Amino acid sequence: MLKTHLSDLFESRGAKMIEFVGWKMPLWFTSITEEHLAVRNKAGIFDVSHMGRMLIEGKDSTHFLNYVTTNNVEKLKPGRMHYSTICNQNGGIKDDVMLQRITEDKYVLVTNASNREKIYNWLTQNSKGYEVKIEDVTFEVPMLAIQGPYAEKIMQKIVDIDLKKLTFWRLATCKIMGYEAIISNSGYTGENGFEVTIWRIPKGESEKLIKIYMEILKAGEEYGLKECGLGARDTLRLEAGLVLYGNDIDEDTTPLEAKLDYAVKMDKGEFIGREALQRQLNEGLRKVRVGLKMIEKGIPRPHYEIWCENEKIGVVTSGTYSPLLNIGIAMGYVKPKYDEIGREVEVVIRERRVKAKIVDWPFYNEEEYGRRRKNVP
Repeated sequence: MLKTHLSDLFESRGAKMIEFVGWKMPLWFTSITEEHLAVRNKAGIFDVSHMGRMLIEGKDSTHFLNYVTTNNVEKLKPGRMHYSTICNQNGGIKDDVMLQRITEDKYVLVTNASNREKIYNWLTQNSKGYEVKIEDVTFEVPMLAIQGPYAEKIMQKIVDIDLKKLTFWRLATCKIMGYEAIISNSGYTGENGFEVTIWRIPKGESEKLIKIYMEILKAGEEYGLKECGLGARDTLRLEAGLVLYGNDIDEDTTPLEAKLDYAVKMDKGEFIGREALQRQLNEGLRKVRVGLKMIEKGIPRPHYEIWCENEKIGVVTSGTYSPLLNIGIAMGYVKPKYDEIGREVEVVIRERRVKAKIVDWPFYNEEEYGRRRKNVP
């Protein structure tokens, strides 16, 4: 198994370790629910170094990335980032990615851990004719995520820049304990927070990242910062309505079907998969992603069938028990004609049809559930 710079530290601190797409990662430190609620109400820190990181630079880097991704890279200014997808020729999603524009001709592309090698090979294969350099820096550029209402106060103790100026989906270079880093206002939890990449710490020098990690934990003590694992990361992203590659999206699903069309700019010119997506726009979608909130007691899980009016209309792709809402929630795909907010459907749980309704995401509502993130002192 591959290890991050912090894997051995986590094991020594009693984390429940598992294998995740070839990496040894913490599932939880105390419990998924406790870590989940810490992020919603205070703050949590995640090691996300298993995610792929590609450094892409060169005078053709903008044109190249505009061709291999679906969002409009030409409109992305230095110091900003956006969400995008990488499609195959049939419009299916090879990966969903975050693209950071560091300078005019320098980018960092963050991929899913399961797709790192696939995307590196895809980028290399399609870079012929472009003056561009692609480097997989995953193993020497560790990445941490600090998420939650108190994330800014915690990280302000650590970095040498004013984080109040770093609004959503903006990034900046900074120093953390003397190390060069890139910090972005972004995350995968639905909360305010930051993702930090530290440049560069070779695998043989893990103690340097351990020192940074422990310093962040110390800075977060007064704010209730908790170490978090993959379990809470999954329940948090699902509550926020964010997709997981391999569950909710794959190469047989297009970004239009997944309702990721905000990351697809059909008017920007040629890009891989554009013709197939245009054909789908003209002919209609085969399926669409929806949110499901259980009406009756039950926890929906991947592959459970979705029914309506005695007809199977779709299938669940992600499902869990929401620690915040105390009910079952899910995402799945249904036939487009059934995509209607408030429509009652049924999820087949242990051979029994259990009532649910189609809802929008995020699944939580600040007013209804008494969220008070704005009033963080």
